[in-house]
Amino acid sequence: MKSFPFYIAKRYLFSKTSNNAINIITIIASFGVIVGSLALFIILSGFSGLRTFSYNLLDVSDPDIKITSQKGKSFFITQALSEILLSNTSIQETTKVIEERVFLEYKEKTEIAYIKGVEDNYTQISKLDSALYVGSWLYQDFSNTAVIGRGISNKLSLGTLNYGEPLKIMVPKPGKGFINLRNPFYKINVQIVGIYSGTEDFEGKFVFTSLVEAKKLLRFKNNQVTAIEVKLKDISKANQVVEQLSKELGDSYKVQTKAQLNEVFYKVINTENFVSYLIFTLIVIIALFNVIGAIIMMIIDKKHNLKTLYNLGATIKEVKKIFVLQGFLLTFIGMCIGLFLGIVLVLLQQKFSLFMIVPDLAYPVELRFTNFLIVFFTITLLGYMAAKIASSRISKSFVEK
Repeated sequence: MKSFPFYIAKRYLFSKTSNNAINIITIIASFGVIVGSLALFIILSGFSGLRTFSYNLLDVSDPDIKITSQKGKSFFITQALSEILLSNTSIQETTKVIEERVFLEYKEKTEIAYIKGVEDNYTQISKLDSALYVGSWLYQDFSNTAVIGRGISNKLSLGTLNYGEPLKIMVPKPGKGFINLRNPFYKINVQIVGIYSGTEDFEGKFVFTSLVEAKKLLRFKNNQVTAIEVKLKDISKANQVVEQLSKELGDSYKVQTKAQLNEVFYKVINTENFVSYLIFTLIVIIALFNVIGAIIMMIIDKKHNLKTLYNLGATIKEVKKIFVLQGFLLTFIGMCIGLFLGIVLVLLQQKFSLFMIVPDLAYPVELRFTNFLIVFFTITLLGYMAAKIASSRISKSFVEK
């Protein structure tokens, strides 16, 4: 007797009724659920791919952890600081960085950017060498070389290995009082050996040079830096390491994770994902009104059958359960078809790049089990609620008439 409502629900769902209009409404309702499930899964997969793609760009521009001074732009690396970093078993690699705002000049064109002096092991901290658009990374055997972003390259019309004229990097001389207008800047000349790509802001921000060149330009002293960048063995432990380093280093230093360095960016990505989920869930809810309509029409069409079932001993609760299960099955089957089509489309996009953002970049998508679960529980819950709403029309008086 427990399977009685389920048996009747299956019969009602898969058998045609005498009223052709009800059959059409049921087909439309099923199609709405399929399309809603498909769209929701595709959107979630698209945002997962976009999030991963964006985070990979951040791997190029930012370290796992960055240590800077709370007061002032620079600080000195002490023996105590070095020992704290060396003793931390979660740290894989550290590198010294000098970063400062500078003026760039090339063939009467000027631009404001940041110089970033780095050590030879910087590419073990960042994946910047893999993001080179043209040329190569800094030459270790040669001085006065630099790598710039594609945005800076475009603005200055500057390519790689332009040996005819170097790029001038300038910073104003510090001090008070009279300024020597004939020579107000410290300068260095560099040859561009590489151009990197990344996010729009990142491409237009940095000129990478060796730490020695940046130190010479800014007149920094020994062990004077603006930051220490850290590579972790396990990125998932970033928050724990930051908390530990903050306690050990004290209030003089600011220790930040990659997420904290890009807090606004992370919030925007996650907010867009959540808002898109809400919008497409609303579309699914609208589609499920068709399910409610189809169930109500089925209830009206089967009214005489329900009276017979009631007279044979079925309770009102069991009669309601028949249509709750019918609505649930209708939604569940439509969702399974939609998810299957969604998975196929995501796999096709990954393999054949059917949709492109630009000619050389396919729209990123990612197949995640969490997205499957989100769609499954969302559609299942909403489908069950729609079926409950539709079946609430059934009452003793309705059956007995």
